Amino acid sequence: MDQTQNTDTSKVKMSPKDFFLHISIIATLYASVAALLVLLFQLINSFLADPLYPSYDLYSGAIRFSIASLIVVFPLFIFLNWLSRKSYEKEPAKRELGIRKFLVYLTLFVSGAFIAGDLIAVLYTFLGGEVTVRFILKVLSILVVMSLAFGYYLYDLRRDSAEKNATVWTFQMIATGLVVIAIILGFVAAGSPTRQRDLRFDQTRINDLQQIQSQITNYWQLNGVLPPELSALEDSLSYYSIPQDPETGNVYTYTIKSDTSFELCADFNLEDNGKTASTYYGPGPGNNWTHQAGQSCFERTIDPQLYPKRITQ
Repeated sequence: MDQTQNTDTSKVKMSPKDFFLHISIIATLYASVAALLVLLFQLINSFLADPLYPSYDLYSGAIRFSIASLIVVFPLFIFLNWLSRKSYEKEPAKRELGIRKFLVYLTLFVSGAFIAGDLIAVLYTFLGGEVTVRFILKVLSILVVMSLAFGYYLYDLRRDSAEKNATVWTFQMIATGLVVIAIILGFVAAGSPTRQRDLRFDQTRINDLQQIQSQITNYWQLNGVLPPELSALEDSLSYYSIPQDPETGNVYTYTIKSDTSFELCADFNLEDNGKTASTYYGPGPGNNWTHQAGQSCFERTIDPQLYPKRITQ
């Protein structure tokens, strides 16, 4: 008699707890899938650099945000799923709630649409002869992640019991393993928090040197000579002051080499690996800031044709 009451959907009403629980499960699922796909895409971009793009550090920000999202949202999704399963075990009829079925079918529709669109993109790109390793890996990423979500909810919709079995356990282990591997690779690609801090210090140093270089060039155009020392660049009217090393507070080294040549030096934490924003700022030799760990110097020569003198009488 009790079992009949527990499985009679007409006697089970949806409570606010049920509503928000199911909404939260789908919300954390979609957030986890989105973060995982973004992370996988950026890992592919990072490890398989595109020669069409300059070697900026374009991907570390997106990688870090995706890692942070997965670390928070994915365990929450697992926990909410556990709560719902416990609720179904107490009241099996709750598996027939309209909100649950609607969200499950919505997830199946979205997953299926992504899979179909993924296959269409593969065929279209293949017929156009533009298939690359980067493209194939991204397509496979979408296919694997969305197929995993589609397969899990299709199975969950068809099964009669809410109890955790070998199939459900397998789905969860595959999903968890994929997330953990992606996070580990993300840390490898983006670097540790300490490395990111050192990298930001180095990028600030490059920004400072670029500002000083611009001020030196402007001084040469106005005065016809290089400044005898960096303090000559300071201007109380424009409130310009010579920047100092952001980490140590030391003054950057400035050396005059000739009438039109000078050298700027700074101490860097990391060797430039060709993927950081400090590597390149634009065309021309004066915009290359590749450096080693430790002290690196950049010699610059002012071209009078590119930077004609503007000496005022």
